[in-house]
Amino acid sequence: MLDGRQTVLLRKGGIHEKRFALTEPRFVFFPTVAHGHAERVRPEHRDVLADAAQDSTETEVVIRAGAEVVAAVEVNRAEGLEEIADLHIWTSASVQSERLDFRPRHRLTVLVVQARPLVEPVRLPRLPAYGGCVSWVDLPVSPQWGAPVHGDGAVAGVAARVRSSVG
Repeated sequence: MLDGRQTVLLRKGGIHEKRFALTEPRFVFFPTVAHGHAERVRPEHRDVLADAAQDSTETEVVIRAGAEVVAAVEVNRAEGLEEIADLHIWTSASVQSERLDFRPRHRLTVLVVQARPLVEPVRLPRLPAYGGCVSWVDLPVSPQWGAPVHGDGAVAGVAARVRSSVG
């Protein structure tokens, strides 16, 4: 997110959730590599996995960034997901199997986000409460936000493109 490669998140909710719900318009990113195995990421983006793994160890997590949701678009036209593939790092196969085919009665949501680094990374001990396959984890973080990765106009353009492709 911080290097500008990804401007959308694809969410359907975790295994322990009935469905995905946007609870806060601004949030920090909890680092994880569990859902980012190399075969799920397009080859040109696999280099990010090693860096991400360093921020998520058995004893500690490092929070470096967050985002503000610019648009939350339910996917009504799944065939349009290929038109926005360049806005995220996932392979088409992983989007199909892990997003569309997972809980097929529930709609996939594309979150268009304006990513921001934190002024200073926050180190937290890894706690059992942070585990599980859920969309949201409450963290004791009061972030100081840095400048956005993409400007308002660029992110608004992404939102319009997502709406016209899948909405």
